[in-house]
Amino acid sequence: MIKSNFKIFVNFKTYPQGRGMEAVRLARICQKLGEEKKMTIIPVVQAVDIYRVRKETEVSPWVQHIDWQESGQHTGWINLEAVVEAGAVGTLLNHSEHRIPPGKIRQILKRVAVVAVAGNRFARQEGRTFQVMVCCRTLGQLERLVKLKPDFLAYEPPELIGGTVSVSREKPRAVEKAVRICRRYDMPLIVGAGIHSGKDVLLAKKMGAMGVLVSSAVVLSEDPEEKIKEMLTLLHC
Repeated sequence: MIKSNFKIFVNFKTYPQGRGMEAVRLARICQKLGEEKKMTIIPVVQAVDIYRVRKETEVSPWVQHIDWQESGQHTGWINLEAVVEAGAVGTLLNHSEHRIPPGKIRQILKRVAVVAVAGNRFARQEGRTFQVMVCCRTLGQLERLVKLKPDFLAYEPPELIGGTVSVSREKPRAVEKAVRICRRYDMPLIVGAGIHSGKDVLLAKKMGAMGVLVSSAVVLSEDPEEKIKEMLTLLHC
């Protein structure tokens, strides 16, 4: 049973350490520690790894991106119904490494709403809903995109992504302002960029964030399990 509302999203990106059977290994770690710590730890995987992760583990992954195109004559696009059928229960949109225009974000959110209303049979099999996190590079972008009402907003200054200086330490006032913006719309804020320690995670939580989005600190770690444990050690969930 999950006791904490605070969430850890682990973005596998396209690192070799986070694809194929390595994606399965990392997802199993997320599952194990989530159960032990009674927390939601969500692996965010490539589209090609959704089915493998869902089949080989008991964790429900998110996918790193989807497109707005419906099923049909749309070769090469990442289709919502396909990722839901494969086992994904959520997606990132507009990550700094995969930016899309606001109009496309709006189209995708509308598609997600339509599929949810239609009661997609693949999601209904397990009582699952599909959620969307929209990533924002700046506070101005966050102020605009919060009005689209996704399930989560993420604040990730691009200059800190992949580094060792966390957003919660480097830009505390910006994080606090992002929290205030999101609270006006009853929107959970997730923070990311440079998050790599238990102190970083705890500080983000104290500022009002409802979770963190991490990647290289975990995926590229020599011991991802110990790294996640260290990130959770100060939360006292």
